[in-house]
Amino acid sequence: MKKKHYHYKIYKPFGVLSQFTSGEERQLRKKRFLSEFFDFPNGIMPVGRLDEKSEGLLLLTTDGELSNRINGSGIEKEYIAQLDGTITQERVLQLQQGVSIGVFGSTYNTKPCLVKKVDTPAFLPPPNQKLRIGAHRPTSWINIILTEGKFRQIRKMTAAVGFPTVRLIRIRVNTITLEDMSEGAVLPVTEVLI
Repeated sequence: MKKKHYHYKIYKPFGVLSQFTSGEERQLRKKRFLSEFFDFPNGIMPVGRLDEKSEGLLLLTTDGELSNRINGSGIEKEYIAQLDGTITQERVLQLQQGVSIGVFGSTYNTKPCLVKKVDTPAFLPPPNQKLRIGAHRPTSWINIILTEGKFRQIRKMTAAVGFPTVRLIRIRVNTITLEDMSEGAVLPVTEVLI
């Protein structure tokens, strides 16, 4: 008999690690984990990750094979990013064509992707107070769609063109979206993930 698997989506808040447990050393530093938001079934794992300072859509599953297929399939992942400074169209085009970033000590050229300037999104919750948004200069927003996901890729890409990311929110993975979820909300996913 085939094992029943469970799939969820969560709006991961800023300051939460994309994992469920930790060693004692991390607990002593009072880190936050996904397990505080829902009583997930045994064997649950994040599909990909969002770094601690990023927020938004994170998929979770008990199916390790499915997780590997999603991570290695080149499916679209869509983000909105608030940048330090008012990005120019020239820099947007540079991001679209791909830029050189560092990945684990090597230089990596990012694949071409879809990038466009957007207005301030109205559907987002207020930013975490630890983010010093607009403290030094104005900010701007971009929408970016990738089919790859290197470590801290978007942050490295926008920094490479002179506009560091100050807030990063994933809003879509393939056909699954953040929709009207509030921070920390967890919903079961019944549609096909891939």
